[in-house]
Amino acid sequence: MAFRTILVPIRGDGRGESVLDHACALGRHFNAHIRAVHSKPRAKDLIPFGVAVPALVRDQISSSASSITDDEVIHLKSLFDAYVEKNKIKICETRPPLHDTLTISWTVTDGRQADIIGIWGRLASVIAVAQPDRDTNLGQNTLEAALINTGRPVLLCPKKPVTSLGANVAIAWNGSAESARAIAMCGSIIAEAKTVTVLAAEDADNLDLTAEDLVLHLLDHGIKATAMNVKSKESTLGESLLGAAKAAGADVIVMGAYGRSRGRSMVLGGVTQWIIDHTDLPVLLVH
Repeated sequence: MAFRTILVPIRGDGRGESVLDHACALGRHFNAHIRAVHSKPRAKDLIPFGVAVPALVRDQISSSASSITDDEVIHLKSLFDAYVEKNKIKICETRPPLHDTLTISWTVTDGRQADIIGIWGRLASVIAVAQPDRDTNLGQNTLEAALINTGRPVLLCPKKPVTSLGANVAIAWNGSAESARAIAMCGSIIAEAKTVTVLAAEDADNLDLTAEDLVLHLLDHGIKATAMNVKSKESTLGESLLGAAKAAGADVIVMGAYGRSRGRSMVLGGVTQWIIDHTDLPVLLVH
C-alpha cells in the first residue's frame, strides 16, 4: 500500500522544519498528504502525577498554561505558514485529499503529544518524528508511542538535513518476523527505489532465512536488490549496520524495531536503541 498520509507532530522544540523536510522528501514519491499536528498540553498534563497539589496552585497552573499554550500555537502556526509558502506546498483540508500533488494541513488538538500520536497514528501511512535528544530524552515518549501503540511505520528524522529520501534503500535483515513486517509495510518505498541493498549480520539470531533468500523474494516482486554481509559483534551491530548503509550509498534504512517486555512496559532492544540514538540517516522503523 502506498504511503498516502504522513502524520507529523509539531512542537516548540525547533525540530519541526527538519521533520517536515523529511516528510516532504518521502511524501513526494506518492503525492502524499502531510498532517501536521500540534498537541496543546492541558493543565492536568502539567501537574506532576501522584503529587497532591492545592486547588489554588492548580488554578494558577491552569491560567498560566492556557496563556502560554495559546501563544505557542500562534507562534508555531506562523512558522508553519512560512514553511508552506517557502516550499510551495499545496494546502488541502479535505479528507481524503486528492493526491494529485504533495499536500499539507494543520491541526491543533488538546492533550499530550505522545497520547495523540499513539492514537491518530493508527490511521496514518507513516508517522514522522524527530530523533530524540539523547541528553534530555526529549522526544523518546513520542517515538515509543508511535512505534508501540500504532502498528504503523515510523520515519525517524535525524537533525542532519535531508537531500534525498527513498532513491537508495538499505534493508536491515536478520530473518525475523520484525524484519519481514518492516519490508511488507514499507514495500511501496522499496519498490520505488533505484537501488536496494539487503544488509544481513552474519551472527543474526535467525539464519534460516538469509539475505539471498530476501533478494529472491524481492525479485519475485520485480525489485532488484543486492546482498551485503555485515560483520560485527552484537554489541556493535548497530554501528556496523549504519556504516554499511552509508557505504552502500543509502539515503534511508528500513528495519524492524525490536523490543522486550518488562511487565506492562516495552523496552527497545539494544540495536534498535543504538540506531535511534546515533543514526544520521533517516530510518523507517516498524515494530
